[in-house]
Amino acid sequence: MAVQRHHRRYRDGRGHAPAPGPKPPSVREVTSWIMTHPEHLRDDDADKLHRLRERDSDLDRLTLHVRKFAAMMTGRHGDRLEEWIADAERDTLAPLASFARNLRRDFDAVRNGLSLPHSSGAVEGNINRLKMLKRQMFGRASLDLLRKRVLLAR
Repeated sequence: MAVQRHHRRYRDGRGHAPAPGPKPPSVREVTSWIMTHPEHLRDDDADKLHRLRERDSDLDRLTLHVRKFAAMMTGRHGDRLEEWIADAERDTLAPLASFARNLRRDFDAVRNGLSLPHSSGAVEGNINRLKMLKRQMFGRASLDLLRKRVLLAR
């Protein structure tokens, strides 16, 4: 009964509910801020990320690692991969260390992917297109019709 009386004050407007604080950023927003090149971030987003990084040293270290890796990818600096993996493995961020260990499994391929100008993007695009056509045709028609659609869908 005492709880009901206490809450009735707030429903009738006689009590003062605490003012809601600012909404914290979502995981998606923070991820977007980290993954965006610092020069392309809006000023207010850069400021929010800066404040978050000041409060959380793990997030700060993660951001540094991610940005170093992004610089390797965009600048084709595969020669820096060994150093990046060693830094990530020494850090206390377990998911990042696990990612680095998995990169080490196929080190030569990853280094070449970060260094060479060749890309399998066109091949992957065609495979994706073929799979989409196959899914659309599943259970609807014969293999001959699927073949014609694949050949004519260019």
